[in-house]
Amino acid sequence: MNKLVFASAMALAGMCLVSTPALCAQSPGPTIQIQDPAEFNSYQNATTQNDPAQKCAALDSFLKTYPQSTAKSAALGQMMDCYGQTSQMDNLLSTATRLLQIDPNNPQAIIASVYVKKTQCGKALDPSGASTDPQTCDDSAALAQKGLTIAKPASMSDADWKTFTTTYYPIFHSAIALDDMVSKKDYAGAIKEYTAELMLYTPQQTTVPGPGLQDTLQLASAYSKPGDSRDEIKAVWFYARAWDFAPASFKPAIEQQLDYRYKHYHGTLDGEAAITKQIEDIKTQAQATLFPPESFKIDPAPTPDKIAHQAFISGDPHNLNLEDKEYILANGTDADATGLWALLKGQPTPVPGNVISDPATVLKITVTTAAAPKPKEFEVKLTNPVACSAVPPAPSELKIKDAQDYIVANGVKADTDALGDVLTGTPAHLRKLTVEPAVTTINVAVTQDAKDNHNADFIVNLKEPLSCKEAPSSGSVLGLQPAIELNGTYDTYTKVPGAGTAGPTVQIVLGEGFVQQEAKKTAPVHHTPAKPSAGHHAGM
Repeated sequence: MNKLVFASAMALAGMCLVSTPALCAQSPGPTIQIQDPAEFNSYQNATTQNDPAQKCAALDSFLKTYPQSTAKSAALGQMMDCYGQTSQMDNLLSTATRLLQIDPNNPQAIIASVYVKKTQCGKALDPSGASTDPQTCDDSAALAQKGLTIAKPASMSDADWKTFTTTYYPIFHSAIALDDMVSKKDYAGAIKEYTAELMLYTPQQTTVPGPGLQDTLQLASAYSKPGDSRDEIKAVWFYARAWDFAPASFKPAIEQQLDYRYKHYHGTLDGEAAITKQIEDIKTQAQATLFPPESFKIDPAPTPDKIAHQAFISGDPHNLNLEDKEYILANGTDADATGLWALLKGQPTPVPGNVISDPATVLKITVTTAAAPKPKEFEVKLTNPVACSAVPPAPSELKIKDAQDYIVANGVKADTDALGDVLTGTPAHLRKLTVEPAVTTINVAVTQDAKDNHNADFIVNLKEPLSCKEAPSSGSVLGLQPAIELNGTYDTYTKVPGAGTAGPTVQIVLGEGFVQQEAKKTAPVHHTPAKPSAGHHAGM
């Protein structure tokens, strides 16, 4: 049977189909009155520079010399223009911040701040698509909200104001939507804002690489997220629309999401050929219009237990991927789930997915004594298991008294007592005492839903503790060799009832786990051609 679930090929929130927009120049304001001739000449010299970099440097020098100049706002606005032209985003943002301090409603400064912070927000994402810098995302959204409410400046013409709202209101809605999506996890809010943004574009603007096409894809992703706002019919439509007009290099990743969402909603019992045609028909329909017509519909899949049964009886169950096996265990009848588990229990399997957590739970201790130079190894449970990054650094192996105190302070008393004179004896009888925090369990999200919810659906108990230095960090992606690979043996599983709109899931526990580190690339071997023997002559 075909796969029920496809892992996402990339973080769609970071997918860039848009080039940097030209920031609007500040509209001419009232005539600037500068009384001091030296100040006037300095300003005139700075503003008439043709080279953007030299112009910014001259304006910056002017403001340092005349920090209270009546031309301060105008100078900062022109500095923003030349920083934008030379793509100096950090300087652009800092200058916009300075301008907002003296002119809180300055449209140019709001635009620049929203654009730069939104770009920073979109780059600071973990493998699940969640923000690692939520404050920047929130700042971008707050400024965007402000941008949508500012009144037309008296110095701006009606024509310029229309250009401003037409050009920049979509960017404001996009910034708010991105914050809802990756920082607040408010997917209903993201859908509302992306929809408002896309309605402001012309049809043509959503069919070429740019913000309209990028956020068509983002809207598809928002509709596919878990929760009450999930609408897989609309997700399928917007994925199809994005696929229709995306550059060729982006089509495979979008196709994967489109295929998965369609099958997730409609099921796979029609067969691959029929499903492929159905998806192609939707792509054709989506070319004609950005938003789906009211008549657009997709027939829902058969009930989960029937899908699970079909998956179980179609071919060799051993060949099912992990997502399909989990689906059968979660949704199948007792007979199907029990039958599949009988085949799986005790069998080894790789576990590709996203690491949700792998806390340090033990200390690996290696002891070398003066009496017995052959090292002995021990394990001591940590009193407070925490993320590897939060474990206090262990002392050097030669700082034996410090290492003894460290073990006593952080280890479970029953385990430290069992070490006897390793901890209670004088340091002189020990040559080395090595302490390494280590993990014993790795929690992994395998299915797309588990990744979206940042929940572990596979728990792998390791055969031997793995030092924190060698363990995959939280948020890292596990794959198959030659990438870093996690393996384990099926042990137990627990069915988790569904809640709200979410269906049932299972949590699968594997034992005898071990990690195969990423294979190192070897340099190509170059062979020196053999020299001809003395008796060999060219041309003979």
